[in-house]
Amino acid sequence: MFSNEPWFPDHHLADEEGLLMVGGDLTPDWLLLAYRSGIFPWYNEGQPILWWTPDPRMVVAPQDVHVSKSMRRLLRDNPFTVTYNQNFLEVILACKRIKRDGQQGTWITNDVVEAYLRLHQLGYAISVEVWYEDKLVGGLYGIDLQDKGVFCGESMFATVSNASKVGFITLSRKLTKNNYKLIDCQMYTDHLASLGAAEIPRETFLEYLK
Repeated sequence: MFSNEPWFPDHHLADEEGLLMVGGDLTPDWLLLAYRSGIFPWYNEGQPILWWTPDPRMVVAPQDVHVSKSMRRLLRDNPFTVTYNQNFLEVILACKRIKRDGQQGTWITNDVVEAYLRLHQLGYAISVEVWYEDKLVGGLYGIDLQDKGVFCGESMFATVSNASKVGFITLSRKLTKNNYKLIDCQMYTDHLASLGAAEIPRETFLEYLK
């Protein structure tokens, strides 16, 4: 008989791309077990839920986030205001709507929005908002595994140049002060690499979660 109790196969059963399992649910129990186990959902509209555990894993220690000279000047001049958890819904909807190079559509379906909004209401999903002249121009959201000292980044957006970088760098400084060990960026992108993220073996990443 099928049980809807959350569970996942062993990581070594994932395929070469990191796909571990098909199915399951997006309830808080499923999602929290996934993130605590180093697994995340990623799928398109019309697909079943796909759960991933890529090897290697893209990560960065908060204190190692790269801040370029131009970004240092921007942060010093401080044209932006950065807040936390002031408008989670608008941040995730902006991440859903933003056009991304090489991508058609978005994995942030309506079901995903509702699921992460529930996690936010429970205190597990957090948002970072970047404002310019009282307008939301950038931000990011993710899962805060506070007891493990790991922040799992999910998505970011910017409608003004460098706004998402400002949010990411500001968050990284806050996490550094709170002794977080790692920001999980999931998979490689040039944008994340420019911020100092790098790939590590999956087994090394899982050690951080133990």
